[in-house]
Amino acid sequence: MSIKKGDNVYVRSGDDKGKTGRVLWVNTKKKTILVEGVNMQKKHQKPSQKSPKGGILSVEAPVHLSNVALFVQTDAGPTPTRVRTRTIDEGGKKVKARIASRTGEEI
Repeated sequence: MSIKKGDNVYVRSGDDKGKTGRVLWVNTKKKTILVEGVNMQKKHQKPSQKSPKGGILSVEAPVHLSNVALFVQTDAGPTPTRVRTRTIDEGGKKVKARIASRTGEEI
């Protein structure tokens, strides 16, 4: 996958278009990611020992991978970019590296 946990991403489409956030987790089978502060949903919580009051909570819901772009730092400031992979020879080993399309730098 081109986006990993801890990356900063830009939401390209949907209700939260234009928002940015940090990736909290990635589901490779469903190709979804959880972005901090994006796609907030209301969850009704019953009172329990853990939360005696209960109530209505706001939690993040997963976003499909195709709806986000990686955010990289450029001279003009942070901009969204596509991610490409390139194999690099490091000490006799071939290693896959993520490359930002806009800047050409390794991520």
